[in-house]
Amino acid sequence: MVYLKTEDEIELMRAANRLVAETLAEVARAIRPGVSTAQLDRLAETFIRDHGAEPTFKGFPNPYGGPFPGSICTSVNEVVVHGVPSEDVILKDGDIISVDCGTLLNGYNGDSCYTFQVGEVKPEVKQLLATTKESLYKGIEAAIAGRRIGDISHAVQSHCQAQGYGVVREFVGHGIGKEMHEDPQVPNYGRRGSGMVIRNGLCIAIEPMITMGGYKVYMMPDKWTIKTRDGKPAAHFEHTIAIHHGKADILSSFEDIERIEASRY
Repeated sequence: MVYLKTEDEIELMRAANRLVAETLAEVARAIRPGVSTAQLDRLAETFIRDHGAEPTFKGFPNPYGGPFPGSICTSVNEVVVHGVPSEDVILKDGDIISVDCGTLLNGYNGDSCYTFQVGEVKPEVKQLLATTKESLYKGIEAAIAGRRIGDISHAVQSHCQAQGYGVVREFVGHGIGKEMHEDPQVPNYGRRGSGMVIRNGLCIAIEPMITMGGYKVYMMPDKWTIKTRDGKPAAHFEHTIAIHHGKADILSSFEDIERIEASRY
């Protein structure tokens, strides 16, 4: 069932997503060669709790196994999504890492993801990141009241496939509100004019997961970590949006992250 949000609920969600953006910026400042993904996780959890919120991912249930052990997902290189923070995963020069973060603040969820460079990254990997981020905004541009979810999906898919990238099928965007995952699903692939009609008050997370090679993925024995089958890198960018006055209102933000990245690269 789809729950359309009131003006007041959208503002509560904006606050939760603002905290997600601030948390990802804190993580961005710490990303460098030699840092473990467990260190990033501890930093994020402390920051979220110090600001009066809960890290939504911590203990999140898994139909295939145990609850998620971290507060953020840290997906390095060929890991597409749901990478588990670990002391054994040490970032090195040339890596990329997708950091997915969720917060529960005043009863509402925020959710966003950003794929970061670690040191000097190959030009073809930088292009993967740029295209994936572009596709997120293409999807957001298509999120207009009266159009359909498939229009968002098609915008993401067509942009990435035109440049030879793989579009992951098994994992999709989603509705969001009091629950982290609500209806409707928002695939990154699909036909124009298909799916649910987009209406004012709809809050969704749009999250392209794009690979440098094929779109097929597999699950690691931890029942969380999802990798590309061909071992090629993957990128993941995500914003939470609300349909407000007929068009997309982006509740999360990359502005601080982009300032930090600009100062480094």
